Amino acid sequence: MLKDDYRDIIAYKLRSGQLSRRGLIKSLTAIGLGAGVLRGGMASAQAGELILATWGGEVGKATVDIFGGKLTELTGITVREDGSGPTEGAVQAQAASGKIAWDVMQLEYNSAITLGEKGLLGEIDYAIVDKAKIVGGTAFEYGVAALFNTMVLCYDSEKYGDNPPKTWKDFFDVEAFPGQRCIPKYMNGLLEGALLADGMAPDQLYPIDLNRALNKIAELLPHVSSVWGSGAESQQVMMDGDASMGMIWGTRAILVDRETEQRVTFTFNDGVIFPDAWSYMKDGPAGAEASNRFIAAAQDPVLQVELLKLVGLSPANPEAAALVPEEFKRIDCTQPEHVAVMHPQDMDWYAKNYAEALDRYTALIAG
Repeated sequence: MLKDDYRDIIAYKLRSGQLSRRGLIKSLTAIGLGAGVLRGGMASAQAGELILATWGGEVGKATVDIFGGKLTELTGITVREDGSGPTEGAVQAQAASGKIAWDVMQLEYNSAITLGEKGLLGEIDYAIVDKAKIVGGTAFEYGVAALFNTMVLCYDSEKYGDNPPKTWKDFFDVEAFPGQRCIPKYMNGLLEGALLADGMAPDQLYPIDLNRALNKIAELLPHVSSVWGSGAESQQVMMDGDASMGMIWGTRAILVDRETEQRVTFTFNDGVIFPDAWSYMKDGPAGAEASNRFIAAAQDPVLQVELLKLVGLSPANPEAAALVPEEFKRIDCTQPEHVAVMHPQDMDWYAKNYAEALDRYTALIAG
């Protein structure tokens, strides 16, 4: 779901002048890392190398530079990127062929659960990876939280003035808060928002009552101007005023907020927070120890804060919250005051029910 965001969010910032290439390199250099990493294409491992599968683009490059540089510093192992995207299908195809090209992967968390249960991933070695450096509840046998993002309520502050929407109940209330909405093509977060709007208590969200959620979404559809399929699309819809409110990724809401000087802004209140996962291929070319050492190196809180500064993706190490500069706390979804008003997504439910939920949601929005 997040691959569009990972693929182009830094590229957008570079194009819009929010970040120069010199600025990107400067931020990496400031933490003692360089950009001397071979990139592009389908990488194949050489001796002393680890292949990191990402979703590509400038975000993938930054991930390799920031976290891969740390592994090189600690072990001498060089990290190379394969930015072709670690989809479930690609992982299963490699495993079936017996030709494993990847080591560590940046997976959607529910995919890590699914692939781990199929026996395709290596076990996390918690003698190397520190559980204390992972947000509680986001470490399991085959993966650990790598970073956090959200689905948030984004809205036009000029339209709603002194009475802005604050909850998903407000989002679904088109009489009290008139105007067009935009919603995601994928249902992650929207199902939870629909149930909360329908009066369900937060601690009763899971297992998701799919019928109830879809019925509530159906009520909103006549007021939906756009069903966005990429982060860039959701950003443009909100900036152009094609929707007065939107459910969009936090990373994109941050950019909209900045671009419009908070004319179009967002709230973490009632947001849905979820992690991506670090996992690694069983029988990957670099081996289990090197893969676990990469994951451990990526736990460095200073480096996780650097990724927050670059792309708005929040740290998974609880120690990082205190290291976030004051001006970035507003956009860090893992700051304690933000976590307190959000809802953690149940990734186990999504691992078991994703296909059915997506099929039914897609049929609904297709009419």
